[in-house]
Amino acid sequence: MTWNIKPGKEQEYFSYILHEYLPQLNQLGFDVNEAWLTAHGDHPQILLAAVMGSWTLAEQAIRNEKFHRINEELLDYVDDLDYKLAPNKGSFQF
Repeated sequence: MTWNIKPGKEQEYFSYILHEYLPQLNQLGFDVNEAWLTAHGDHPQILLAAVMGSWTLAEQAIRNEKFHRINEELLDYVDDLDYKLAPNKGSFQF
């Protein structure tokens, strides 16, 4: 998953991520195992990687209403939200 934090929303963003977003991703079965901040360059500011037990579980999770709701809420704090499913190769995949 990738996104850019909206200017002026940093404190609210970090509160939402820590107290709402990540716990709810976890409830959906996502095991968030990497988070990256781009300090310089033309790439998304935040990169978040998570793994799931199977491809089927991942597809079910991204179709879940809760997944869509928390991402809609995330859009209050970020721009350019994007996500993709990819086979797990054991390290971060951009």
